[in-house]
Amino acid sequence: MTDSVAPRSDLPGTGPTLREGLFLAALLAVFAPAIASMASIWSTFDYLSHGYLVPVVSLWAFLREQPLRAGVPIRPDRLGALWIGLALLLYLAGLAARVVSLQGLALVLAIAGGVWFLRGPRWLRAAAFPVGFLIFMVPPPSAWITPLIVKLQVFVSSAAVAVLHGLGVTIARNGNVLALASGESLFVAEACSGVTSVITLTPLAVVLAAYVLRGFRARALLVVGVIPLAMAGNLARVVATVLIADARSVTFATEGPLHDLLGLSTYVIACLGMLGLAALLRRGEARG
Repeated sequence: MTDSVAPRSDLPGTGPTLREGLFLAALLAVFAPAIASMASIWSTFDYLSHGYLVPVVSLWAFLREQPLRAGVPIRPDRLGALWIGLALLLYLAGLAARVVSLQGLALVLAIAGGVWFLRGPRWLRAAAFPVGFLIFMVPPPSAWITPLIVKLQVFVSSAAVAVLHGLGVTIARNGNVLALASGESLFVAEACSGVTSVITLTPLAVVLAAYVLRGFRARALLVVGVIPLAMAGNLARVVATVLIADARSVTFATEGPLHDLLGLSTYVIACLGMLGLAALLRRGEARG
């Protein structure tokens, strides 16, 4: 990115100006339908409810990194306006196709373009993390998530049956339906596929990677490590549910507070595993 001919100031600064306040107000007004659509999805799907918190975390990261930007000069760049224009075209396409993911992506790109336009490319690079983190508030397309959930439901079901056979439990599988020796059946639901845990844990892993670790390799390992941690946690949940159902009944294992406790325990264990992995990686960086 290069600076175009525009009014420039080599004086460092971080405080918002009236011009920037007006831009933010206009941006919120233009993208209000997209924000409302994303909020509706956040409220509908539990595993996307973190979308409400993403802008808060992004603002926290922006304020936290403010001292790092103290020496970055403000140099407005008209090339940022081109980026805003492209974001608006993407937004119009998302509205026309009724694709909320495109609308949300356009909002993030417009914010990035606004920083570029109002403060210059160096400021955009300096604020790359808080601006980029906003991508986690954008709901992923259902056309991507639904097939993945189905495949992982079958994978977790197969893995659970293998573990249970190793434990001596008589059980059969038909797709993601597990048949017990008693004749009762268990359905491995979407929540047990692992996708929901991956979606909710990844933003946490990214924040940890950014502020706890230093090297790219360690950061990448932590973020990628969310996948096996989430899958292992959900596998343990399915195995535990089957063992309880086999000992008592399917109703006892799948209804009431016990079932909710198993789901919460799965998430807590995955979070603790992620924190443990972050601590190991940080220790490895310190030794290196």
